[in-house]
Amino acid sequence: MTSTDSGTYEGFTAEERAAMKEHAQGQKKAARHGSRADKAAEAERDVLAKIAEMQDSDRIMAERVHAVVLASAPALAPKLWYGMPAYALDGKVVCFFQSAAKFKSRYATLGFNDPAKLDEGHMWATAFALTEATAEAEARIAALVKRAMS
Repeated sequence: MTSTDSGTYEGFTAEERAAMKEHAQGQKKAARHGSRADKAAEAERDVLAKIAEMQDSDRIMAERVHAVVLASAPALAPKLWYGMPAYALDGKVVCFFQSAAKFKSRYATLGFNDPAKLDEGHMWATAFALTEATAEAEARIAALVKRAMS
């Protein structure tokens, strides 16, 4: 959200409005009639299409995150969440990938929501910056996703 130097609220950025619009479209699409299997297949197609639209470095990382998440936690279902690839259990998003270009950030993000069981004492990370899809990063993603599902 944007604000002026005086601290007054100026509204959502264009990127935030676009993300909310994509989320609303996804909610409408999910509410349509059809079998659970058809909806799941369509949701995965939507995620793969969104990944394919990303810029090179974001696309490469999103493809690897997608593969690692599905291999590490087959119970998670891919879906779009605010226009980004996400992975849900029983309809609740556990983790998501946010491209750097989406909000003009310097790095992509792998984030986790409340259903993820990453609790560690009184404070723990729920988002991780991604700059490259290395074997080390993929191993860490796999470990985090497995832990989130435990």
